[in-house]
Amino acid sequence: MAVTAQSIGRKRNLLHRYRLVMEEFERHYNPDIPITVIYRKHIYPKFGISRDTLYAIFNTDFEAEKAKIEDAKAKVYGGSLFD
Repeated sequence: MAVTAQSIGRKRNLLHRYRLVMEEFERHYNPDIPITVIYRKHIYPKFGISRDTLYAIFNTDFEAEKAKIEDAKAKVYGGSLFD
């Protein structure tokens, strides 16, 4: 699959949305409250994602994904956008 500016933007926006979900989760996280309760009361009403997606977000390495996006951006644009 070819790396395009559109695919880079889509991946960057997805990563941003994942980060927002994680921030919301961390805002309500308490070891005494099950993850499913946090999901049902706070995550699903705001973001409308499935529990499987939530667990996929938990397993996402944000720094590695961000580095991949930067590498792809350098290939497509020939360097940084703001240099």
